[in-house]
Amino acid sequence: QVQLVESGGGLVQAGGSLRLSCAASGRTFIDYSMGWFRQAPGKEREFVAAVSQEGAITLYEDSVKGRFTISRDSNRDTVDLQMNDLKPEDTAVYYCAAKTAAGQITSTLSYDVWGQGTQVTVSS
Repeated sequence: QVQLVESGGGLVQAGGSLRLSCAASGRTFIDYSMGWFRQAPGKEREFVAAVSQEGAITLYEDSVKGRFTISRDSNRDTVDLQMNDLKPEDTAVYYCAAKTAAGQITSTLSYDVWGQGTQVTVSS
C-alpha cells in the first residue's frame, strides 16, 4: 500500500500562510482519493479537505472554505494544502490520508493509510 510523509508545518502569525505537502510512495497514487485532517489538543481528529482520485472534485470543511486549497500532482505523487489567512483556531497537527475504500470522504473511518502528521501553530 501507499506510504505518506507530510512536510511544511511550522509556526506562523495570524493572517499568515503555510503550504503543507504530502509525498506518497508505494502503490499507484491515482488509486487513492486524498484527504487532509487535523487534530487539536483534547479534540477529535477532524476533516479539513479532500480531493478525488483524478483531482476533479474537492471538498472543504466550512471553516476553511475560501482560505485553504487542496491540490494533487500525479506526476510528483504529492498532495498539497495551501493555507492562507491562518487563524489561531487552525492550530493542530495536520495529517495526510489516503482512501481507496467506499465510504464518506469526510470521515476518518474511510481512510486506509495515514501519515505521521505535521504541527501547525498559529499565534495571535
